[in-house]
Amino acid sequence: MADSDTPPVLYDVENNVATVTLNRPDRRNAISTAMLTELTKRLEQADADRSVRAVIVTGATPGGFCAGLDLVDATSGTGIGGGGDGGGGGMSLQTRHLPTTVLFEIDKPVIAAINGGAAGYGLDLALGCDIRIMGESAKLAAAFTKRGVVPESGGTWYLPRLVGWAKAAEIIYLGRTLLADDADRLGLVNAIVPDDQVLKTATAWATEIAGNAPLAVQSAKRLMRHGLTEDFGSHTHHVLLQTIQLFGTKDFREGITSFMEKRPPEFEGR
Repeated sequence: MADSDTPPVLYDVENNVATVTLNRPDRRNAISTAMLTELTKRLEQADADRSVRAVIVTGATPGGFCAGLDLVDATSGTGIGGGGDGGGGGMSLQTRHLPTTVLFEIDKPVIAAINGGAAGYGLDLALGCDIRIMGESAKLAAAFTKRGVVPESGGTWYLPRLVGWAKAAEIIYLGRTLLADDADRLGLVNAIVPDDQVLKTATAWATEIAGNAPLAVQSAKRLMRHGLTEDFGSHTHHVLLQTIQLFGTKDFREGITSFMEKRPPEFEGR
């Protein structure tokens, strides 16, 4: 069993990349109440830190990515929901401080390093990331309906947009488990890599992103997010306004100057 003093979520920043690690490997990184609170805190911390330009979310090994909400704790009355009586217990109806909501709203790009099973909540968490790097033996398990629940943390919103209504219905209604090749075929992941290369690959991608102009990257993510609910005319208007703002930044001048001087740019996020 894990030491009670062990942080439920680990946080590290190196080379402008923040790595957020779910840290309950003995429970396959299943989500506890403490983890929800800490995960929200760490995602908000990364978004507020000017030195952070990209974020990686992963699970501590050998537990894999995330086995979902901790059903053992939930049914014993000590976990999420406040009890196993089916009445919802002390579950808050507020969603604004939940990690999956914060994950959607932050402007820093986020990569999921799926280093093992991502089930239930773990699947929704992975879907909420911008980019997904998946180990070749990892699985995505949408077992919600097999447990008497729904994808409670974004899956019903993300899946139809990522794979289309019919495929999303198939995955959710039947409670499908997707192997890496299935996920790749459906376009749910960006890359399939050997299991021992998942975090290394995610770090390489995050480092490459961090080398680009951070204000431009964050603006692009924000515009993509807003574009999900905007008509084309409104969206292009907002893109133009954002572009004009970026024209006035030091990073824009550095991008042009470094291109003309045929050297790598040195962006400051200003």
